Amino acid sequence: MSNIPVERPKMSRDEVLALIKTAHPDFVPPDFFIVGIRGYYKAMGKAGVNDRNIYDDALFLVGRDEFYPFNGNTDPAAFRLSIATLKAGIWPVYKFDIHGGSQSQYPAICQRGGPVTVLRDGGKEETGMFGINNHKGGINGTSSLGCQTVPVPQWKEYYATAVTLAKKYYGDAWNKKDDYNYVLLEI
Repeated sequence: MSNIPVERPKMSRDEVLALIKTAHPDFVPPDFFIVGIRGYYKAMGKAGVNDRNIYDDALFLVGRDEFYPFNGNTDPAAFRLSIATLKAGIWPVYKFDIHGGSQSQYPAICQRGGPVTVLRDGGKEETGMFGINNHKGGINGTSSLGCQTVPVPQWKEYYATAVTLAKKYYGDAWNKKDDYNYVLLEI
């Protein structure tokens, strides 16, 4: 069984905005932002459960007049004491930057502008700078220690589309901003 759904998420822009409005009635959508929906594909993996290490979540790039769906992952790849899961919410702390360590570095959308809140396996909740980035996932797994990941076959399109929208709405400042909104919902 593949760890990537056979099709992309089918939610419409209006449906996603309605979910956000229900969860966060005071949120005013900026010109460009990213939405993650944890548990979008409940039929993948174990029935009725949001599994780890598969792309059973949805990510959407939302512009003032644009809307692009992608498969994604919003969970860590495994259960391990202290591993982080980003808490659902609005996180205006993202920046186009470089993800990775000494072995592999590449452009991604990174937590650079401020803290986020995570729930750690074992029950502890923490707020801080944890590097909960939005980056390319793996082929045989999601390659996540708490990050939000996109499957390899969709990553280039996802990142290029995000850059295009950021440039459209923020011009030369597109890669200097560290307050892009990432809205994470759970369904």
